[in-house]
Amino acid sequence: MADGAGAGMCLLLGAPGVGKTLLVKRLQKLCSRDGKDDLGDPPPTRPTVGTNLTDIMAPRKITVRELGGCMGPIWSSYYGNCHSLLFMMDASNPTQLSASCVQLLGLLSAEQLANASVLILFNKIDLPCYMTMEEIRSLIRLPDIIACAKQNITVAEISAHKGTGLSGVLRWLQDQHRTTS
Repeated sequence: MADGAGAGMCLLLGAPGVGKTLLVKRLQKLCSRDGKDDLGDPPPTRPTVGTNLTDIMAPRKITVRELGGCMGPIWSSYYGNCHSLLFMMDASNPTQLSASCVQLLGLLSAEQLANASVLILFNKIDLPCYMTMEEIRSLIRLPDIIACAKQNITVAEISAHKGTGLSGVLRWLQDQHRTTS
């Protein structure tokens, strides 16, 4: 199999303003920093209107399709060839977490995503008002969601702004997109 051939795509989904674009830019920087520890200041971002395709060289090319949060009603038209799914939630916004949970349940019940590996990212843990994992698990009944899902689900707390947890996201992507011999 050629580099990345047949590996499928990674979809990056989440509500508007959760940090999807910043995550992709930080992951790209993480891959290209040549051993430097500091990711530097976060790059400027704009809300995604439509879709962005980004290649992350980790070291194998992984194509991430980021869909703008406002595109939620038509996300399903992008499920084809989805090998993995990054679903991002704002851990500092309890109201948005509840709405995001509804979106997540819709994604997990989609037949086209039944075989996709899922990484749920709770972003913005650097903010003073963020909810702990224990609070989030209770609020959205995360253990029940994971137990009932067909997909293999992993959960991570991150700060795309500060870079916390991003090396774990990159490792997860690498593991999910290894080419089988």
